Amino acid sequence: MENKPAASKNGRAGGVLLHVTSLPSPHGVGDLGPGAYSFVDFLAAANQRIWQILPLNPTGTYLGNSPYTSYSAFAGNPLLISLDLLAKEELLSKAEAAAHPRFHREKADYKRAIEYKGPLLRLTYERFRDRAQNDSAFLRFCADNSHWLEDYSLFAALKERVAESAWYEWPDEFRDRQEQTLSHVKVEQADRIQMSKFFQYLFFRQWSALKTYANQKGIRIIGDIPIYTSTDSADVWASPEMYKLTKDKKPEFVAGAPPDYFSATGQRWGNPVYRWEYVQQTEYAWWIQRLKHNLNLFDRIRLDHFRGFVAYWEIPAAEETAVNGKWTEVPAMDFFNTVVRHFPELPIIVEDLGFITPDVKKVMSYFGFPGMKILLFAFGPDLPTNPYAPHNYSQNCVVYTGTHDNNTVRGWFEREAGPEDRKRFLDYIGREMNIEDIHWEWIRLAMASVADLAIVPAQDLLGVGEESRMNLPSRSKGNWAWRFFPGQLTDQIGERLAQMTRIYHRVEAVETD
Repeated sequence: MENKPAASKNGRAGGVLLHVTSLPSPHGVGDLGPGAYSFVDFLAAANQRIWQILPLNPTGTYLGNSPYTSYSAFAGNPLLISLDLLAKEELLSKAEAAAHPRFHREKADYKRAIEYKGPLLRLTYERFRDRAQNDSAFLRFCADNSHWLEDYSLFAALKERVAESAWYEWPDEFRDRQEQTLSHVKVEQADRIQMSKFFQYLFFRQWSALKTYANQKGIRIIGDIPIYTSTDSADVWASPEMYKLTKDKKPEFVAGAPPDYFSATGQRWGNPVYRWEYVQQTEYAWWIQRLKHNLNLFDRIRLDHFRGFVAYWEIPAAEETAVNGKWTEVPAMDFFNTVVRHFPELPIIVEDLGFITPDVKKVMSYFGFPGMKILLFAFGPDLPTNPYAPHNYSQNCVVYTGTHDNNTVRGWFEREAGPEDRKRFLDYIGREMNIEDIHWEWIRLAMASVADLAIVPAQDLLGVGEESRMNLPSRSKGNWAWRFFPGQLTDQIGERLAQMTRIYHRVEAVETD
């Protein structure tokens, strides 16, 4: 058995969970521009050392704008490109960047933002096109990212050519990647392919500048990696042999979760599952590339649905529910030993929520991976022994008041918690509380705990209610839309958070090198 990675050197720190789309912006959806830099300034002034975000990959309106459903596991979302920053670089005029429709300041409007920003982004490409082949930075970006960028850009061009239908419904020569046909498409669609590459270049250049600014301010960024890719993605199209697919390239089995207390039929997510025996034969090359890519983008990463790296719930694709699935084992120890050989001090957090079996705990323990503790889960009848109650934490974990999939603290207290749940919480903190201030007690519990990291969703920092939750998993529309508006995160909030951070000794910078 191989050596496990060194224990965490990160120490105590505090941070805020906020996706980029939730930032203030005049352009319909939060982006990588001035609002992001102002938020970094807020974090630094408030003694926070962590900014955690959701996946940055491209999203689609017909998929509900979920950052967990994307055409690519590597590409960045062009919708997050800042027009204000493009104007500073004179790729747009100030007037072009300023002439925007009026958008709702507290809701992301993805559809209208795409309709508005799309033509402007294409305009920047038209101005860049003539010098593209002589721009050393652009050419270097394309070369460094060719392992995913070539397929992604070709995939995007084909999407437009065949009316954006799913790739497994394309004509056979496109679906099956016939070499002669693709060579012809690359010539025919060369300009469209280059435009996709240019948008990716803009995105990653803006992201790199923002991350550098954050790091200089002492802020480290935690990114998020979904375990599965989307069926209709460049990843599955480019490497169908890596997934359990039928002869016509549709999923034979899909991922999900078994029936439980909350759902009698389980959860059928619909993502294709990996052929782990094949992935193992490649020495996990695709996963190593994916992790390397993300570790270049972030200071630390969160692996979503970690238990799926040990064993996953496999459902025949023909089944409408998850009832008739089965557990299928993954070569977890071999996988993570291989990963650790490439990244000796792997800076990850694992999402270990839900029903976690002893085999999952064994892998986490062996490699020293910190898991997640959610305060919203703590105040049931089993409070004294509940693993999410602060008095039961170990140091090597990350505590959250809630996540992007939960209600806000105030929303939970007002709308979801029963009388006994509320009483247990109030008994736990030892006093009655005004609802207007109750979120600060949850933040205090997180900050005061022994957990290495304490992270608070921005909604809980603001003390807003259920209307501001980011995602309701059972809802197909209306998710991922919440935004805060300029001036809402006040100096007073920052000062109160800074003071609490000092009291509970979460002020030292996080070391990730």
